Amino acid sequence: MNRFGSLLGNGIERITASALGPYQTAVVRIGFAATWLLFLLRELPNRHELYGPDSPWNWDMAQQLIAENDAFTALMWSDGHLWFEVLYALAVLSSALLMLGWRTRTMSVLFMIGVLSLQNRSIFMGDGGDNVIHLMATYLVFTRCGQVWSLDARRAARARTASVGQEKAAEPVDRAGPVLWWVLGLGLSVVTFMGELSGGWMLVFWGLWFSHGLWWAVGRRAPDGEARKLLDVVVKLAHNAALLVIMVEACLIYATAGWYKIQGSRWQDGTAIYYPLRLDYFSPWPALSDLLASHGLMVMLVTYGTVAVQVAFPFTLFNRRVKNVLLAAMICEHAVIAVVLGLPFFSLAMIAADAVFLPTSFLRRVGGWTARGREALFSRFSRGRTVPGQRGADEEPATESTEHARVGFPS
Repeated sequence: MNRFGSLLGNGIERITASALGPYQTAVVRIGFAATWLLFLLRELPNRHELYGPDSPWNWDMAQQLIAENDAFTALMWSDGHLWFEVLYALAVLSSALLMLGWRTRTMSVLFMIGVLSLQNRSIFMGDGGDNVIHLMATYLVFTRCGQVWSLDARRAARARTASVGQEKAAEPVDRAGPVLWWVLGLGLSVVTFMGELSGGWMLVFWGLWFSHGLWWAVGRRAPDGEARKLLDVVVKLAHNAALLVIMVEACLIYATAGWYKIQGSRWQDGTAIYYPLRLDYFSPWPALSDLLASHGLMVMLVTYGTVAVQVAFPFTLFNRRVKNVLLAAMICEHAVIAVVLGLPFFSLAMIAADAVFLPTSFLRRVGGWTARGREALFSRFSRGRTVPGQRGADEEPATESTEHARVGFPS
């Protein structure tokens, strides 16, 4: 009984003392933001037909459906071309800034607004990858996904470096954060006054806006007080809960897909992979598709292997080595799907979801390789300007003392 109590106490302390998985959540943030950004840029010439005024699913039809399911989309606030262009540009900009990690807490909310606004406007335009982005965009709002590999982390590291040996130096003043908060608050007030937000979504957005302001105010007035410590625990609990939800969601996606495949006769006889390879829509490289479809043994192995990996993956989380092997197999499978079947954005979305299970040691090595490659590439531009101790600043998560010392506006 004492041992159980000790384990329970250690578990509670761990989930309340730190935001777990900083590297994993950073990869998820970068992966989904980059996937959505690339998709929006590729579909820039077709944006009006997909989500805009020229869509087959016209504005009146979308309005009737949204009135029934109460889904959120800012595109229903107006049917004008200018409003659509503004929202599309906002979606592109927020995706780019979230990928870079600038004001990640604010950008994650704007990223969610962009994703929901476009996808809920034309719900029949998406595929499985869009559904995954739709879900993950909501979960990312509750994570601290900018602890590493972000401009926020670099800004915090530079503030730490500048304060070394300067105990009496003036605290850094964050001007961009409050301005951004006030501007968004003003926009939210206008939308609320116009009656465009329903009760549930109004509470969500105002709650997020208020919580960001409360975090900044408490950190500004009493960075080491009990109120800040309490808020810090709540934020870490929300992050860890959202991270768990992301992991469970990824497992459910694979488990349900695998078990549904088992019930299909084509998957049972090992020929399911053959049919997409014979469709022109899924054959960007006809010669490659014909080559794979002509080998019956290969088709059978890939068909059965896909089902086995998807069904087994959730159970392999209890064994790290087996999990890593199957994770590598699934990432390779999605890379093949991107090339052979011409589904790059679906594959990128699934790889980004898979990244939440990548080992921390592997991600740290990748971060180190990337940092060294970046330094080698830009060494002639940054030579003589490097701040001592700056190297790797965006590779390590901020310590708890650093978080309590920061007085900047919540990013």
